[in-house]
Order: sequence, then C-alpha cells, then structure tokens
Amino acid sequence: MDALQQRIGYTFNDAALLEQALTHRSLAREHPHNQRLEFLGDAVLGLMVAELLYRLYPDADEGDLSKRLVALVNGEQLTAIARTWQLGALLFMSSSEEEQRGRENSSNLEDACEALLGAIYLDGGIDAVRAVFTQFWKPLAETLTSAPKDAKTSLQEWAQARALPLPEYTVLSSVGPAHAPDFVIEVAVNGKTAQGRGTNKRLAERLAAEVLLAKLA
Repeated sequence: MDALQQRIGYTFNDAALLEQALTHRSLAREHPHNQRLEFLGDAVLGLMVAELLYRLYPDADEGDLSKRLVALVNGEQLTAIARTWQLGALLFMSSSEEEQRGRENSSNLEDACEALLGAIYLDGGIDAVRAVFTQFWKPLAETLTSAPKDAKTSLQEWAQARALPLPEYTVLSSVGPAHAPDFVIEVAVNGKTAQGRGTNKRLAERLAAEVLLAKLA
C-alpha cells in the first residue's frame, strides 16, 4: 500500500478508503467493495478529462473534444494506467476470482483505477485527485493534437463514402460470470464480416471493426 501511494503521489488520510478501492466485488459478503467508488471515480475522471481538454485545446469544437475525451477514458487507457500503478497485484479478491486470472482481468483493472480516483476524491477533495490525474493523464492528452477516430467511426465513414448500408453489429455469444463477461460480436458491411472479443460490448465491437477495416484495406 505504501508503494502504491508513492507511485500515484498521494497518501491517504483514511486507509479504509484505499482498501475499499482495491476490493473486488467477489468479496462483497465480507467487505465493502469498490463498485460504488468506481461509479464515483468514473464521474470524477470524466470531469478531469473534460476540464483538461477544454484548457489544452481552446480552438477545438465540442465534437473534437468529445473524441479526445473518449480516447482518454476508454478501457484500454484505464487498464494501462492501472498496470502502471501495479493495481493487479494489490487487489483483494476471492480465491475463485484469482484462479480465473482476476488480477489480469481488464475489467477488474479498469474498475480499480476508477475506484482509486473516487477514493482520492473522497479522501482529499478535487485538488488532490486533480494532482494525481494531471501527472498521469496530461502527457497523454497532449499527444492528441488532432481528434482521434475510433475504429467504429472509421468503418462507418468507409461505408458512407461508398453509399453502402451502415455497419451492423451482432452479439454472437455472451458467456462467463457477471463480473467477468466475455462477448463475441460480429460486424457486417456489404457482405463482409469480422469478429471481435472483449470484456464488454463496446470493446468487442471496436475490435471487430478494427479487424474488418484491416480486411478492407
């Protein structure tokens, strides 16, 4: 815990908040878990990113700012930062969750990352969470000199440019426990298809779009 606080540059006044932020819901019967803090942290992160982008890119319109925001709060970004903080090794979880590789599960890492931001907000207020956020997100935000396009947007624009029907996404399967689902989604455009797999529908759709774009290139 001390090493984590050094990595993020913040020391908790209430250690119980830090422990809760790192507690997986598989221990819900025994301990307060991190889902409520994750809910709060998601909102805090959204505010922090919006404020940062507003200041960094004064000439960007709402649409461009929104695209940048999505790029900074998506699951991949949260997972990467959680790994930088080495949260996986510190998570409290049931033995069954650990046996299912819960410490490497992207969804668990995303939740813990946002929960930690929520805990910092409750413990130290908006300035405390802004200091941590700025240290890890500002360098990423500064690389977004132009508004990025996600794969789904690019695939839609590809279809529109050729007067084709818009891409259609179909859930082929959804398996696994509620806390660690596994989705397989197929995307189809003009008779061409591709599949993507992810821990949530949005991720699976994006990966499917990326695969299909590669086929169409």
